Amino acid sequence: MPASHDRRPVGRSAALLLSVATLTLTALPGAAAAAPGGRGAAARAAAVTGADSGPDAVTARREQWQLGALHARAAWRHATGAGVTVGVIDSGVDSSHPDLAGRVLPGLDLVSDDHDGTYDAVGHGTTVAGLIAGRADDSTGAVGVAPGASILPVRVLDASNRYDDAAVVARGIRWAVDRGASVLNISLGGAGGSEALADALRYAFRHDVVVVACTGNLGPGAPSGVWFPARFPGVVAVSGLTRDPERSWRSAVTGPATALSAPATSLVGARPGGYWTVQGTSFAAPLVAASAALVRSRWPDLPAGQVIERLLRTSRDLGPTGRDPAYGYGAVDPYAALIAPVPAVTGNPLAETRAAGAEPGTEPGTARLGGAATTAETAVGPVPVPDRRLPLILAGGLVLAALVASVTRPRR
Repeated sequence: MPASHDRRPVGRSAALLLSVATLTLTALPGAAAAAPGGRGAAARAAAVTGADSGPDAVTARREQWQLGALHARAAWRHATGAGVTVGVIDSGVDSSHPDLAGRVLPGLDLVSDDHDGTYDAVGHGTTVAGLIAGRADDSTGAVGVAPGASILPVRVLDASNRYDDAAVVARGIRWAVDRGASVLNISLGGAGGSEALADALRYAFRHDVVVVACTGNLGPGAPSGVWFPARFPGVVAVSGLTRDPERSWRSAVTGPATALSAPATSLVGARPGGYWTVQGTSFAAPLVAASAALVRSRWPDLPAGQVIERLLRTSRDLGPTGRDPAYGYGAVDPYAALIAPVPAVTGNPLAETRAAGAEPGTEPGTARLGGAATTAETAVGPVPVPDRRLPLILAGGLVLAALVASVTRPRR
């Protein structure tokens, strides 16, 4: 259940404050139970009893249910993500975690001059990175869907899990593109658009980069429509699925911009100092980003638009036939994306939103993108709006585990 939050002014962004915390630390057998306890102007977690007692590495490996749901092991017979760099625009990535050893490149820290993106005060970015590229070379730990991929971390969110200037996120996107990332994962968002951020996304598209973002989570003060940048035309907007039965996660934001869905609940992921169990569309998105990395690993010269088309056409349709607001085109299936024949397309199939029920590769429809009144909307997405300061808050639900003590103690 989403946590409730106080909403208090933060600088010039008071009118646009968003607050959501739907990442849940849950108790595995033998672990202390934890309840949501978020508090503050942005998605920020209060200390929770038992936060340091998550699953161990052996249990973490045993609980990787998403690997079976995505047929990941079968996919690895064809590609592991080797040779692909995935940019993680987030809270940083703890490069010292055993699951990520040798996987994390020197990155960029736009919050502090003291680090290079390989410090994570929150844990969110580390979890995202582990779901993408966690190592699979032993029998313990949390494995990523693309265990051979490299992670390029870009820290844009501070220890309070927020950033007020969309231009900072835009700068991080451009930097990652210039450093060779061919897939970007953006597990954050907000209600309004930003011309700087829109320009950065266009820059990524011009450089043949696949951009994946989460649709967002429902919660007090959170926007009810698909978040920006997920709803920007061309971005692969990812919603969430439950474990059993496989259906749309009720706390996921959905809408016509939804392109794909992926597991979002009961996911065991890496965090600084150990593991925890998380939920949220923030953690569904990296499973799709990793799937894109597998496709790019198998076919390095395949244009981004065709990578996206493969993911759309080979997804498993879980809702009404064709595209629908809850599931998009369906649940991502990286194995099918690596083996199925898929017709070639010209350009990005998501460059303009299509009506619900449409098939990939068809003409654009007239569906309106979801969102708040802060962004003007047309049939093809948000029109440019003036640059502004707005909170960019972790969409997939930030840590309900304690972000204190040894887990979040700043490096000296």
